[in-house]
Amino acid sequence: MQEPRFAFGPRNYRLMFVGLAVLAAGFITMTLDTADYGEGFLGITLGPILLIVGFLIEFWAIMAKPGGPAPVAQDAATRETLAQQPTPAAPATYVAPTYKR
Repeated sequence: MQEPRFAFGPRNYRLMFVGLAVLAAGFITMTLDTADYGEGFLGITLGPILLIVGFLIEFWAIMAKPGGPAPVAQDAATRETLAQQPTPAAPATYVAPTYKR
């Protein structure tokens, strides 16, 4: 029986949480700008830079290989579902069609 595994490892989840924190900091930084309509340094420069960095961290977290072994699903329903799956049948052989002239 194949062990069910998650797509991301602990390293990926940590990077995702860091990315979310940087994204939140970027949005909060843009709201803290005291200039009219957010046209000061915080609203136009620093906030968007933090947002770009946050999205880059999120992209990296998704694309990075999981650090260490991938966690195994421990719930009984997943194990039962995998145990009930039929084994794949042998692939059918290709038969070329015959045409009459």
